[in-house]
Amino acid sequence: MEQGNRPVLEVANLTKRFGGLVAVDALTFSLKEHEILGIIGPNGAGKTTVFNLVTGFITPTTGRVGFKGKNITGDKPDKIATMGIARTFQNIRPFKSMTVLENVMVSAQLHHKPNLAEVLLSLSSASRTEALAMDRSRQILSFLGLEEVAGVEAQSLTHGTQRRLEIARALALEPVVLLLDEPAAGLNPTETAELLNTIRTIRNLYGLSIILVEHDMALVMNLCERLIVLNYGEVIGEGTCDEVRSNKGVIEAYLGEETSS
Repeated sequence: MEQGNRPVLEVANLTKRFGGLVAVDALTFSLKEHEILGIIGPNGAGKTTVFNLVTGFITPTTGRVGFKGKNITGDKPDKIATMGIARTFQNIRPFKSMTVLENVMVSAQLHHKPNLAEVLLSLSSASRTEALAMDRSRQILSFLGLEEVAGVEAQSLTHGTQRRLEIARALALEPVVLLLDEPAAGLNPTETAELLNTIRTIRNLYGLSIILVEHDMALVMNLCERLIVLNYGEVIGEGTCDEVRSNKGVIEAYLGEETSS
């Protein structure tokens, strides 16, 4: 899909300090429409902290997050999700005793939720709204190959299937920007290859902009159109995959021999 020139997400001088520790240091970047951007770096580089700052789970010490021209710095996670930024988590967080379908419907109902008056008056519009949420959820489950386990409790799923459920729940929020935090963690090579194709299809089918945090360098290099490399909260390299691959500072700090061949 052709990328637009307009940035949908803009981060300017974003900084987060935890006491004397600078987790993210004056980070500035933009995400274009329909782009897949990778943020990579060693453990402790600040990657997940960036996601937490963008999605409102933590408040920046300084700096600004802009989404579609609006300043969302410091907004609450539910407001940011409603506006169109969804994420997955490195540590999978399903509602374990709920079914796969129920898990996805929790997210879908953020946009398809009857108001109090409809519920109290038992209006048919409330039923229609709930039906819309269910239809949306089933469509997403079908797309991700989860329809056969729609009635299964989330805690009974394999690790790989739980990863797909995480993505399903994020898509049910109807995002414009999707943040994927280590979606390949714990997956076998076959599952990782399927994930690569799934992310590409998600971008093309839903027209999303995607930021990927991931340690699997083969996945990153085959999927991302641009990379930002963090180390101790600072940007030490950015550009296309080829540009980052040949950056000596990046190689020394992180990539090493894995991608030098």
